[in-house]
Amino acid sequence: MPRLKVGDKLPRFTFNTAYRNGVGIYDSIAGHPLTLLWVLRYIGCTTCRYDVHVLSQRYEEFRRLGAQLFVVMQSEPQTVREDLKDAAIPFDIICDTDMELYELLEVRAAPSKEARTPTDPVQVEKLAEKKRKIKELGFVHGKYEGNEQQLPALFIVDEEGTVRYAHYAVNSIDMPTADEALKLLSLLRQE
Repeated sequence: MPRLKVGDKLPRFTFNTAYRNGVGIYDSIAGHPLTLLWVLRYIGCTTCRYDVHVLSQRYEEFRRLGAQLFVVMQSEPQTVREDLKDAAIPFDIICDTDMELYELLEVRAAPSKEARTPTDPVQVEKLAEKKRKIKELGFVHGKYEGNEQQLPALFIVDEEGTVRYAHYAVNSIDMPTADEALKLLSLLRQE
């Protein structure tokens, strides 16, 4: 399947979370004007853990815009349950340990750590700022899972499964921030 673009239909698939198995994506998006699929690496990755933290903190803002959120990770359900046992996560984390969803959605890994690392000065500073915030919050690296060079992606689909936004990152920091995603949702709601 080619990479998703605006106007495409999200392929049908089922997924497992840390707490449920065999959930149908089209059953999950029905009745929700917009759904975000935020594709990351794994919960032990400090930058991914930080992203989950930020999205949890901002989740009500997404809900006020009529959106729900799923975070896709390569993590085992047990690892997610253990790592997030003290965190109130208001959305499901899809546990794609076999990386079938990454393959289906064509979310590729970088060929090397060097290729995954940003070189653009603006992105280098964005990553440095993110690392400062991670350190302030005290997040430490956890269990390594999946493909370490996995790149992130973000998809926004409507309740019929039509892709309204698709972004495939070219490096580890090339992703919309929560603020940018909220602005995107506001614009999509006006269309």
